[in-house]
Amino acid sequence: MRPMLLSLAIMASLAACQSGPESRADKQAASESAESVQRQPATAEAMDALYAAFWEASLEQNPIRATFIGDKRYNDRMPNFFTETFRKEAQAFDREWLAKARAYDPSSLDGQARLSYDMFVRDLETSIEGERFPRWMLPINQFGSFASFLPQLASGRGAQPFKTVEDYDNWIKRGAAIPAIFDSAIGNMRLGMKAGVVQPKVLMAKVIPQLEALIVSDPESSLFWGPIKLMPETFGAEDRARLDAEFRTLIGEGLIPAYTRLRDFIRDEYLPACRDTVAFSALPDGEAWYAFNVRNMTTTDLSPLAIHDIGLGEVARIHGEMRRVMHEVGFKGALKDFFKYVTEDDAFTFPNELALLDGYNGLRGRIDARVPELFSLIPKSPFEIRPVEEFRAKSAAGGQYFPPSEDGTRPGIFYVNTYDLPSRKVWDMESLYLHEAIPGHHFQIALQQELAELPAFRRFGGETAFSEGWGLYAESLGKELGVYTDPYQYFGRLQAELWRSIRLVVDTGLHAKGWTREQVIQYMLDNSATTETEAVAEAERYIAIPGQALAYKIGELKILELRQRAEQALGERFDIRGFHAEVLRDGAVPLSVLEAKIDRWITRQ
Repeated sequence: MRPMLLSLAIMASLAACQSGPESRADKQAASESAESVQRQPATAEAMDALYAAFWEASLEQNPIRATFIGDKRYNDRMPNFFTETFRKEAQAFDREWLAKARAYDPSSLDGQARLSYDMFVRDLETSIEGERFPRWMLPINQFGSFASFLPQLASGRGAQPFKTVEDYDNWIKRGAAIPAIFDSAIGNMRLGMKAGVVQPKVLMAKVIPQLEALIVSDPESSLFWGPIKLMPETFGAEDRARLDAEFRTLIGEGLIPAYTRLRDFIRDEYLPACRDTVAFSALPDGEAWYAFNVRNMTTTDLSPLAIHDIGLGEVARIHGEMRRVMHEVGFKGALKDFFKYVTEDDAFTFPNELALLDGYNGLRGRIDARVPELFSLIPKSPFEIRPVEEFRAKSAAGGQYFPPSEDGTRPGIFYVNTYDLPSRKVWDMESLYLHEAIPGHHFQIALQQELAELPAFRRFGGETAFSEGWGLYAESLGKELGVYTDPYQYFGRLQAELWRSIRLVVDTGLHAKGWTREQVIQYMLDNSATTETEAVAEAERYIAIPGQALAYKIGELKILELRQRAEQALGERFDIRGFHAEVLRDGAVPLSVLEAKIDRWITRQ
């Protein structure tokens, strides 16, 4: 899973925003001619200057984002994202920059300049529209939260750098702000309890052991102690002793007590007040909230019910493909029997964690050798494969991608989940690698960051439907890249596509059609080759982040549709390398923008 660029995804409930439905852009465009007499004519140079100023201001407002892209200027800062003051400042910030953009008449802009303007305005409009929904009252869930993010940030192997004495001092200053942030999150959850905006019990029950895993009696056994273990030998004895003592105090007297307070509050006060329901529609204004999420995540105006029907159709189609694989391998029985076979037979399990990681690493050379056949644009940034950290593995997805830093000092990271090893199947390996690494998320996101001519808000921003749609489309390229030669690996690709199609059914089923958690889990077990461990984790993910899981299949279907359109229109003149370059060269864009630019590309050929 790669639910947007990490720096934005982690802060989604705090300050960041996503692009929204095209209808707002259309309305804005319709009113431009009437307003243009009062607006300053826009030039590409003036708008680039505005975007640059906006980006500088946004990094100061959200220093975590700056850290993730490799900008070190604010590595010692940690605003209290959960205070009402910060929330009002963020809202005023959005309105200020939207007003500055609207002071210009964009009618003379074209190409990239007009695309940037429309995306800039759309992003800010969406953020303002989203203020209607009190996401800040739901700061913690089992799938991703500030509390579980921090150990990754500060482990010594994450985005926070620990190479110089100043780096260590920066984290000490930043870490000192964490207890107050936790206390503000607790205050927001108390307000949510009064307003009836609380998490489902089933999710928060999973949060408690996650927090308990981070509560230790000895600072040296804490994940936050990692930078001390990795301290460069070049540091002098005096600095080493001071940093050791200050980290010990920060962890033992600041962070561990803060995690303990958060755990105790959730266990003793919040969990009893949580709801037995799981749908967003059960929250105040929840039906509109979910519809907003759906539009936002898919960058379409598709309704939840329409998406549900698309999912049902795709599930039926992929089941047909799977039956052909069953015939190829000579399996006798029903499709459900085949699911049981591939999930339970020991032949499809890894003997140990090292074998799993070696399997993924072994794919790199095979796929890299074939990449130039399909791609002319190739990212410069390297990437690494790492196991998901133990404390969060139980509720994490099977794979996750974290983007590289802008300066190249931190590679992209493909996290592979090794929890419950028997549930991690050999036949799942090739499709997951293609999705998370090459030519999936690492290709798309690293390339986007390397597009130096684009404004920074586009280079480091994200459109979930585009990014996740590209990841799933990348899985479809396996045979062209020399993998899926084993029919069981091809089955794994079909299972991965089926899984994303099932998401269309069950996410909308949960939040728009009244399905229960148990119905969702059973639907996944009945209709795919999955284990109960995976089904439970995925069902609870859809409960935690409604609408996000719809982006994958909706985005992939659009890219496949556009490729088919180009192949039919161009015939022998179709160039797959040119098509992929055109899809990727502008970074992540709304699906309607992608369609328009591919149509223009077809005409130019």
